[in-house]
Amino acid sequence: MSDVKISAEIRREFGKGASRRVRRTNRVPAVIYGHGGDPVHVTLPGYDLMMALKNSNVLITLDIEGREELVIPKAVQREVLRPNLVHVDLLVVKKGERVSVEIPIHTEGDLAPGQFLVEHVHNTLSVEAEATHLPESVTVSVQGLSAGDQILAKDVKLPKGTVLTIDGEETIIQILSAQAEEPSANGGEETTEA
Repeated sequence: MSDVKISAEIRREFGKGASRRVRRTNRVPAVIYGHGGDPVHVTLPGYDLMMALKNSNVLITLDIEGREELVIPKAVQREVLRPNLVHVDLLVVKKGERVSVEIPIHTEGDLAPGQFLVEHVHNTLSVEAEATHLPESVTVSVQGLSAGDQILAKDVKLPKGTVLTIDGEETIIQILSAQAEEPSANGGEETTEA
């Protein structure tokens, strides 16, 4: 898990126009929630935040005008056509506290070429872990599996201290038969009549 430090400034102007002005200065509007406190509106440097968010479930230490706050991203809003950040919701966490997050599921291993397909029923896995030890992802092996085989949530090997927050019987990956078209009698070439 990555730990990043970013400087934040308190945001005092609100609304669409104010948010656009913030983004024009290469900063991103954000809101910090959690622990029963009032939401805190801040702006963050766009490039630093974009680089931090490349790591799944990154732990960010915010320096909010001299006061440090430990946060994780909860919701990230991006522009549709460009990868620019529009707004970020951050959740305050404390060391030792357990939080629920979604972690990406990656597959490894080979299937018989052209015979089987891997279907990701879920692209992420809901887990609970200690806030300062959140896993970035989990890897599942599909080596040796064939059509009809499934991998259930309970079959995924999780890092120590991490537990599932979904039903263990939930299918996350299944193997399908590849559907191939029958070759035509003339070798796949279409004939035309004059």
